[in-house]
Amino acid sequence: MTYDNKKNPTSEILLKTSNLSKQFGKTRVLDDVNLTVSHGDFYALIGPSGSGKTTLLRLIDMLETPTEGRIFFEDTDTGSSRRRRLELRRQSAFILQKPAVFDMSVFDNVACGLKWRRIKPRSKIKLMVSKMLAKTCLTHLAEKNAKTLSGGEMQRVAIARALILEPRLLLMDEPTANLDPPSVKQTEELLQANISGKDITVIMATHDFAQGRRLANKIGLLMNGSLVQQGDVEDVFRSPCNSDAAQFMGVEHFLSENKCRDK
Repeated sequence: MTYDNKKNPTSEILLKTSNLSKQFGKTRVLDDVNLTVSHGDFYALIGPSGSGKTTLLRLIDMLETPTEGRIFFEDTDTGSSRRRRLELRRQSAFILQKPAVFDMSVFDNVACGLKWRRIKPRSKIKLMVSKMLAKTCLTHLAEKNAKTLSGGEMQRVAIARALILEPRLLLMDEPTANLDPPSVKQTEELLQANISGKDITVIMATHDFAQGRRLANKIGLLMNGSLVQQGDVEDVFRSPCNSDAAQFMGVEHFLSENKCRDK
């Protein structure tokens, strides 16, 4: 299965960062990151553990503030005002590596975001949740306590809870890292089925280059806090910018020592 937007990506930019850096104490976690994501992209942010992927997602979701640089959602600087940040955050959703579920039924977990946003009437919430449970293969678990589910089932609850809000930007931090191979396959298929063809832009952090190649149409390679290469999946795979990038991606040979910067 492939992601439809590989065939017809848009060129309009949804999100970009400008000279973005983040420092915790004396440790510089991100350094001068210039990321560009277009409407409809499935962008895989790939890099080894400790490369700064989670920090970059948290900055994009406005859970952290940059030490230097700026983040733009379309043409809006996300640091412009507190009120504007809240408005922009409502247009995104974040799926964590370790799924966070509440001590309540699967149905109520998926419904909670709609209730927080005061969607009415209740019959509308019930209908929306029922449809989403069906799309994510959770209908048979609707009345079960989400805390009693397997890791793969919990992650599907987290995905359903995010997608039901119809976000314009979906952020995912290693969403299958803690799952067994069958659950990984099912989760990837659910993501593809529920995102492909929709008005959703995705940024997914992963250390698994093969997964990024399966799911994404764009890739950014983050190493030691720097975005060393980004572009179309196959272009990055066929022309890694240096030997370290080639080794990480499992490519034994590469043609030239290109300068490691955005393409």
